[in-house]
Amino acid sequence: MTVRDAMEVLGARVLVGEDHLDREVRSACGSDMMSDVLAFSKDHSILLTGLCNPQVIRTAEMLDIVCIIFVRGKKPDQTILDMAEERDLVVLETGHRMFSSCGLLYQAGLHGGAI
Repeated sequence: MTVRDAMEVLGARVLVGEDHLDREVRSACGSDMMSDVLAFSKDHSILLTGLCNPQVIRTAEMLDIVCIIFVRGKKPDQTILDMAEERDLVVLETGHRMFSSCGLLYQAGLHGGAI
C-alpha cells in the first residue's frame, strides 16, 4: 500500500508532503500515547493519532514512520507542520475516529503486525 492509497481509503486531506504520496507503507499504528508507538517500532509505517504536539514528529522521526494521520479532524499547528516538512514526512488529516481509521486501513490490507 502507498500513502496515497491510505489517503484515499480514509478520505484524508494532505497537510504536508504531497510530493511523497507514492511512498510504500507496510504497517500502521494507532495511538495517542507515544510510549506505545515507541514499543511498536516498525519501519515504513503510518502513525494514526489525535495527539497534536511536537513529540509526535520526534517519535515518527526516530522510528522511520513515513506518514502521520491526524484523526478526529484534529489540525496540527504550523510549528508541527513545519517540523514534519523539514523531515520529509507526509501529514494527513481525516474526520474518521481512530477505531474507524484503523479498521478501514486493515480492511484495505494494511496490517499492524505482531509485537
